[in-house]
Amino acid sequence: MPEFLLPDSAPIIVWFREDLRLADNPALAAAAASGNPVLPLYVWEDDPADPHPPGGAARWWLHHSLRRLSDALGHLGAPLLLRRGDPLRVIEDLVAETGAGAVLWNRRYATAGRVRDTRIKEGLRGRGLRVESFNATLLFEPWTVRTKGDQPFRVFTPFWRRCLAMPEPSAPMPAPARLAAFARPLPGASLTDWGLLPTAPDWAGGLRENWQPGEDGGRDRLAEFLVATAAGYKAERDRPGVEGTSRLSPHLRWGEIGPRQVWHAARITAHAKPEATAGIEAFLRELGWREFCHHLLHHEPGLAHAPMDKRFTAFPWRDDEDGLGAWQRGRTGYPIVDAGMRQLWHTGWMHNRVRMVAASFLVKDLLIPWQAGARWFWDTLVDADPADNPANWQWVAGCGADAAPFFRVFNPVLQGETYDPRGDYVRRWVPELAALPDAWIHKPWLAPAAVLAQAGVRLGKTYPHPILDHAAARDRALDAFRALPERD
Repeated sequence: MPEFLLPDSAPIIVWFREDLRLADNPALAAAAASGNPVLPLYVWEDDPADPHPPGGAARWWLHHSLRRLSDALGHLGAPLLLRRGDPLRVIEDLVAETGAGAVLWNRRYATAGRVRDTRIKEGLRGRGLRVESFNATLLFEPWTVRTKGDQPFRVFTPFWRRCLAMPEPSAPMPAPARLAAFARPLPGASLTDWGLLPTAPDWAGGLRENWQPGEDGGRDRLAEFLVATAAGYKAERDRPGVEGTSRLSPHLRWGEIGPRQVWHAARITAHAKPEATAGIEAFLRELGWREFCHHLLHHEPGLAHAPMDKRFTAFPWRDDEDGLGAWQRGRTGYPIVDAGMRQLWHTGWMHNRVRMVAASFLVKDLLIPWQAGARWFWDTLVDADPADNPANWQWVAGCGADAAPFFRVFNPVLQGETYDPRGDYVRRWVPELAALPDAWIHKPWLAPAAVLAQAGVRLGKTYPHPILDHAAARDRALDAFRALPERD
């Protein structure tokens, strides 16, 4: 970590972005170690050209995460300063106000962010400031994991094998015990000024019920997972009706906990509880998928909107507003799909197995472009991540890196019967079907009339008929995929 030889009175600006935590925050740690006054800063970046501003659920999370970060920094003696605008101009103004001698931040890896950060770094260095950036987001920097031919990986398994052969990620750093404060208060915005929370109608009740944004929430979630769930993770992670996953994704998304913290805590648990080793290894592999997606984003600037497999630019996607609307509302008539979409709307999160099923239904049964699904998830997920979201949609569509083969079309009935065999998940999120027997919970349209009547289900009234026939839709999708030109 670089040392900063600045005059004692020269403050150091720490620009927070997607690293909203105190522990294992290299930029903050470097500033704290200097002994100079620390100016923590968060900038709401005004950029009309940004094609992916945070969606509604993400804005809700960001509001609460910033509030908790502000409280934590205030307890250390250096309150968080909130300002809005072009980051370069905001930081230049703050330097003029305070005489700051250095600006530190943790890196972001998407092309647009890197380009902007380079511009800011060059502008500030041109004014004589010390500017340094650090890695707080990934286990391995994207330029360090390469094939034998010195190319980025496009297939996960060899990528992860290469990662595991590299030196262990460095141990996480503790949070600073204190921060030297700037001599006087500085004017800034308040969170309420930014209007991140929903106004009437307030749809965020389910988010409040299910989540505790902030660093404490991420740390508590990790600890609970490692104690109660990790040992069974490998066996239970695909079952949406049980608490079998970590639910750490939004905390990782906003940097309230870092991957090094997760990695080392998981390794310690596996060492202390050998019976949890298989579950821990499966869990760390999923952390590896997150890493893989971020490496893809670094090397593929068009990941969010353009298929990596260019043959798909001519794919015959359908414009189906009715189908898209039914999918978004959880009214497709396929219970496992509808349960997932309703869980998403209510909680801002969806179980990963069900994400794959719901995504497959949109792009392969309905033949609606994956970009439409990615946009909906971007607006409704609290863990909407600029790397994971498009990479996983492209995987399902078959046009991304390490993509699912085109003939893999998830059957929503079989997926439900396999992973939610008692219908616990469907009964939770599609309560109008709750009284159906297990045998019919995933295919109510095939249930005998007497069974439907006894369960109080009136198809077309209390619950919709299927909006399409899956077998026919699958055949239509396979025909379209087979018509793609051969790979070069």
